[in-house]
Amino acid sequence: MAQAAMTIRLDNRIKTQFDSLCEQFGMSANAAINVFINAVVRSRAIPFTIRVDEDPVRQRALDAFYSTPRENRPEMTLDEINEEIRKARQERREHQEARV
Repeated sequence: MAQAAMTIRLDNRIKTQFDSLCEQFGMSANAAINVFINAVVRSRAIPFTIRVDEDPVRQRALDAFYSTPRENRPEMTLDEINEEIRKARQERREHQEARV
């Protein structure tokens, strides 16, 4: 099988720690990266969870949506729905700006 080279950049401290751990595992860093890549290709997924903190505005909206019985939800016009979306986006922007 033909081989291909791949170059990555990472923090020196992380690389040193990674190399040390790989040595303890009895493999090279190159072998560990190959194990990771093969696992991704085989499972067609990253083999660990990648996530962000929950957005409180989104969570409140979902909680409100799921806690209201369907028959009690008011019918909304498209304009009303778009206005709700606009307000939610504005709240999200304000929340993100406050975190910075």
